[in-house]
Amino acid sequence: MKKIYLASPYGFSEQQRRLLLPELVKALEDLGLEVWEPFARNNQVDFTQPGWAYRVGQADRRDVEECDAVFGVVNGCPPDEGVSLELGLAISLGKPTFLFRDDFRRVTDSEEYPLNLMLFTGMPEDGWRDYYHTSVSEIPEKALARWART
Repeated sequence: MKKIYLASPYGFSEQQRRLLLPELVKALEDLGLEVWEPFARNNQVDFTQPGWAYRVGQADRRDVEECDAVFGVVNGCPPDEGVSLELGLAISLGKPTFLFRDDFRRVTDSEEYPLNLMLFTGMPEDGWRDYYHTSVSEIPEKALARWART
């Protein structure tokens, strides 16, 4: 079973964790993927103990290194810096990356890309839109679904 790392800021908010995260996890699991969601995997630490942030960061980094691909939620203006960093790590490791943005605001200087162009460097130049999802309903129809089946 392929493992996909779900990079998202949704775990920081109880409401987003309860209402938004489950729908994304289910859509990815419906593709037959094992979803590595970092808030569920790596936040079982005592936040009162010194060094907790380092341990969480290292666990998340290891998960990005060990997964097969990264699906990044890039909502916001700008997108979450942790998500951007996780995507950058995956891109530098040559892992497939897929983006999700249902936020209609543009965050770019480019006329072609809706976000910082570096977020698209892990995708093909032609056909990058197939790796960019603007709704949960697109997940089973695009490049991510084809990748999951191969």
